[in-house]
Amino acid sequence: MNKIKVCIIDDSALVRQTLTNLIQSDPKLELIFTAQDPIFASEKMKLNWPDVIILDVEMPRMDGISFLKKIMSEKPTPVIICSTLTEKNSPTFHRAIENGAVEIITKPVIGIKDFVNEISDSFLNSIHSAASSDMTKLKVNLKELSERKEIRKDYLQRNDIETTDKIIAIGTSTGGTIALEIVLTKLPLNSRGIVIVQQKVLQIG
Repeated sequence: MNKIKVCIIDDSALVRQTLTNLIQSDPKLELIFTAQDPIFASEKMKLNWPDVIILDVEMPRMDGISFLKKIMSEKPTPVIICSTLTEKNSPTFHRAIENGAVEIITKPVIGIKDFVNEISDSFLNSIHSAASSDMTKLKVNLKELSERKEIRKDYLQRNDIETTDKIIAIGTSTGGTIALEIVLTKLPLNSRGIVIVQQKVLQIG
C-alpha cells in the first residue's frame, strides 16, 4: 500500500520539526519535504508532488492564501491550513475555506509542541481525511470565477425570481467549496429555491 505523501510549508523551524515528528510517527504517512515558504516549496514540488499539503498563512515572499489559490488553479491538491490567524469566523478562516482548503487547524502562538501532542490523533486523522478528498473538479480559473461574480452582482436586485413550491438540493463534500461556487454562478437568475448541504470543515483549536 502506497504511503500518503505529505509536505509541510511553514516559516517556523519549531513548527516544521514538531509536525515532522508527528508525521513520522504514522507508518502510513511519508514526509517528502519541508519548506520555509511557498517559493522553496514550489521548487521541491516540481520534483515530488505531495498528496497533502500542510500550509501556514503568514510567511515571507508569499503568503499561504496566495499559494493556496495558485495550487487550486493549477493542480488542485488537498491543503490543510495550519495557522495562528485562522480563528473561527476570522477573515483568514473564510478566505482559506473559499479558496479550497479542506481542513483548518488553528495553532497557538506559543506552546506548539504541547498543542500538537494534545491533538496528535485528530491532526493525523485530518491528514488521512484530506488525502481522500476528491479534488479532480476543482481546477478553475480564479480570474474567470471572479468575473462571474461581477456579472452576477445584480442577482439580489432583480425582481424576476420565480417563487415555486419546488427546490433544488445540492450536496458537496469536504473540499467542494469552489466547485459549489462554480455551479451556483452558472445557474439562471430566475432559478428555483436551492438547499445546500455541505460536509463541515474540521477546525481544530
